[in-house]
Amino acid sequence: MAAPQDVHVRICNQEIVKFDLEVKALIQDIQDCSGPLSALTQLNTKVKEKFQQLRHRIQELEQSAKEQDKESEKQLLLQEVENHKKQMLSNQTSWRKANLTCKIAIDNLEKAELLQGGDPLRQRKTTKESLAQTSSAITESLMGISRVMSQQVQQSEEAMQTLVNSSRTILDANEEFKSMSGTIQLGRKLITKYNRRELTDKLLIFLALALFLATVLYIVKKRLFPFL
Repeated sequence: MAAPQDVHVRICNQEIVKFDLEVKALIQDIQDCSGPLSALTQLNTKVKEKFQQLRHRIQELEQSAKEQDKESEKQLLLQEVENHKKQMLSNQTSWRKANLTCKIAIDNLEKAELLQGGDPLRQRKTTKESLAQTSSAITESLMGISRVMSQQVQQSEEAMQTLVNSSRTILDANEEFKSMSGTIQLGRKLITKYNRRELTDKLLIFLALALFLATVLYIVKKRLFPFL
């Protein structure tokens, strides 16, 4: 049976892929949009909502990565998070280009309609209002995209700092293992030396005991059998 954490990670990845595809589809709709400006605004609102959902799921996946017990699984998930963030930044760039393309197309269409006839003064007034509205919408959209990209850059910096900290932890652990290995080797040498010394001490005791017994036998022999 899969662990709850693994299930959550799988669900996050599935929804990230789903929101990514929905964002791409909406960006294509924006690129194909021929107006009016209200339709473009409505599409942009949907894109913003999908980006928020996508960003939320990526943050959940990142949090799940940080909670992993195994360092290898943690690093693997953090790499997936980084790939998702890069893909989202790419989608945001495509979103901005699609907006510019659509707004230029809408502006050119309105100009063409105005040039077909009507009062010149009214045409100029309508053209100025349309240009002002389009310029304002483009500026607002670009500012929104800039804020989103700024947040993504900050999140990427935080993820990079997390990776640096993890690498530092691994290096520290490696140094500790090296130190422990040196200590174990030193202990092994001391134990070997102690075993050798113990063997030498046993041999000396045996020789001393043999010498003592030989001396006792010699004295007994001289006392009991002086003629031998």
